[in-house]
Amino acid sequence: MSERLDTILAAARDHAENVIMPTITDWNVAGTWPRDASDKAGAAGLTGLYAPAEWGGQGLSLAEGIQVYEQLGLGDGAYAFALSMHNICTFAGCGYGTDAFREAWARDLTSGRKLANFALTEPQSGSDPMKMYTRATINGDGTWTISGSKAWVSLAGEADIYFTVVKTSDVPGHGDMAMIAIPADAAGISFGPRYETPSYNFLPMSEMYLDRVVVSEDNIILPVGQGLQGSLMAIDIARVSIASGCCGLMRSALDTALSYSKNRKMFGGSNLDLDGIQWMLGEVATDLEVSRLLYRRAAEALGSPEGPLMAAHAKRFVPDAAVRAANTCTQVLGGMGLLQPYGLDRLSRLAQMLRIVDGTTEISRVVIGRALKKRAAGLPDLPVPRGFGEAAAEKTTVAAE
Repeated sequence: MSERLDTILAAARDHAENVIMPTITDWNVAGTWPRDASDKAGAAGLTGLYAPAEWGGQGLSLAEGIQVYEQLGLGDGAYAFALSMHNICTFAGCGYGTDAFREAWARDLTSGRKLANFALTEPQSGSDPMKMYTRATINGDGTWTISGSKAWVSLAGEADIYFTVVKTSDVPGHGDMAMIAIPADAAGISFGPRYETPSYNFLPMSEMYLDRVVVSEDNIILPVGQGLQGSLMAIDIARVSIASGCCGLMRSALDTALSYSKNRKMFGGSNLDLDGIQWMLGEVATDLEVSRLLYRRAAEALGSPEGPLMAAHAKRFVPDAAVRAANTCTQVLGGMGLLQPYGLDRLSRLAQMLRIVDGTTEISRVVIGRALKKRAAGLPDLPVPRGFGEAAAEKTTVAAE
């Protein structure tokens, strides 16, 4: 681990402990994005993790930078998720954007002075990006006119620019998809009512509407034909980032349960002296260690042929483990675990949210299942027992043909 990474992880841990934790309840009560907090994240170097130093970024690899969200997840998983999406967009803009785009936006994004978010999902499509109706018409002067809608847009109305995936024709398939960055102040962009969420009310989410929005060709991030491929890569990065944030959530839940149970006196000793409590929390501790190893292995695989499968493994296992951890730690506190000051109710809801965003755990199971079928096709056949009369029935069918 590099000294530079150590420094950034320490900054992320400090941000969680001194910026997020003391004020997260106030954020949710106010129901507004804490721009002062994300400004501090930018000042700490947490908003340009993968961007090159020439544009003000940290120049970390994906495998390195994704570890930051474990530290931020100690404070709040939804906040970590929002910053992870900003970093993915910043990575795309600095790495694939036009020279004009980088000159106009790169330093503001890496510094956190301006925030970005990714818009792929549409109201009717969910996890099926092929069912997309947002259309971009390429005009004679090179500008693009875009109409359509997106759903589950994070930082809705708060981000300064939205990296939006569009189709450029009515031809089925993804060969005409592209990604273009749409500034929030572009004429024709608007947002629907905010989604009502239980434990991350500070993070604005809603639908985004595009009514003949005109955007310069300078803002093309991925050209026609590369939009879906780039989006799937972004989703893989997001899935591993979510797994990282879940590890922070699990650590927070475990520490809460340990801090409480070591002082709770029952049956002649502390709760933590009881074998049953130790076994419950031991399961959480093991899941945390396994989850940490898995997300880091998946982060190392990003960009390689096995990257999508490893991202699916991480997104399938770790959020499920986080749900179990939050529920177990709540159980350890008994009735006190239901009270808001202990924070476990918030962690339970956050864990469920992280199971769903950027592809449900069931979608990850689909990816894993397809990989297993492909693997099975390359394995030698093993004899399978036949039922009574099955062989005769097969001979009859062949003879009839």
